[in-house]
Amino acid sequence: MPKPRTARSTSIAGLLTATSLVLALSGCATYDVTAPADARADAPAAAVKEKDARLAADADGKNGAAKNSAGKDGPARDGGGAGPEVDCRKAKCVALTFDAGPSENTDRLLDILKKEQVHATFFMLGKNHVDKRPAEVKRIDAEGHELANHTWSHQILTEIAPAEAKRELSRLQDAVHRITGKTPRLMRPPQGRTDGEISRISKELGLAQVLWSVTAKDYQTNDSALITKRVLEQTERDGIILLHDIYRGTVPAVPAILKELKKRGYTVVTVSQLLSPAKPEPGMVYRP
Repeated sequence: MPKPRTARSTSIAGLLTATSLVLALSGCATYDVTAPADARADAPAAAVKEKDARLAADADGKNGAAKNSAGKDGPARDGGGAGPEVDCRKAKCVALTFDAGPSENTDRLLDILKKEQVHATFFMLGKNHVDKRPAEVKRIDAEGHELANHTWSHQILTEIAPAEAKRELSRLQDAVHRITGKTPRLMRPPQGRTDGEISRISKELGLAQVLWSVTAKDYQTNDSALITKRVLEQTERDGIILLHDIYRGTVPAVPAILKELKKRGYTVVTVSQLLSPAKPEPGMVYRP
């Protein structure tokens, strides 16, 4: 049986990290926070059994192909990313995520990820991104990456009315579904700012909240070498890397980041793969 979770009453001071990860709150808020490793450990027995069966099938060569008969990437068995089953209970995993796209740089990024056989989670914006670049959204999905929600127009959800916050999230959900036929299960609140009310809204919309442990602050620099250095300095097992493909220096940094992570023994995965055998729980905040 999974361990029972208790709601945490958390202040701003308790949520600051060395990577400037912030859950900005008004006073205190009550909501659930868990780390990826804890989520895996708490996964229901049925989910663990299902995961182990898939791993065994892959090992037997019965279910290990990442391509379907049409030669396209197969479906994501963990709900995020294609390819062979990954067991982050044993592998040294780190999740790769990109915020605020798609952009004019997204196709180049997807080319790199395809070449390196890596899948990522894309927390997409609606206004001037998803609505202007449906072809990129379709490609992200078609190539086995994970579709996720970063709101419609990047408003700080904790600073607007609950009804408006819900619209920010639901409008993006609807747009992605119209384009791909799929509805995101993950969301990242702008600037990482969440509280009890946003958690309630997220749960209502079927969205788990995903924060991060690694940031290159690529919004401050176009120096690809510096972006690479910052990512590698902060990355640890079960971490979540935050990058933005909208900035000029970020995509050129990705090949070096992936090369060095592989050299250090990391398996780069989507957020859902990192959590598996657990499934993303609506309303929950996942923070390494």
